[in-house]
Amino acid sequence: MKTEVATMTTKGQLVIPSKLRRKYGMRKGTQVAFVEEKDRLVLQPLTREFLDRLCGWLAGDPSPLEFLLEDRKKERKL
Repeated sequence: MKTEVATMTTKGQLVIPSKLRRKYGMRKGTQVAFVEEKDRLVLQPLTREFLDRLCGWLAGDPSPLEFLLEDRKKERKL
């Protein structure tokens, strides 16, 4: 797993490193979901590609939960 570090401002703002913004297709106005998992916080960019994959999976197998779990496994390998 690769690690990128950002520092929070006094207003609670973070800057996502440009390398990661490009990799995940994040642009101005991209919404980000904050997901709590046990003792960690996961940021999930809500990009068009992510939402399209999610909607596609809602139509049949696997379930949305299986999709999210598989997606998180892939993220951990990065």
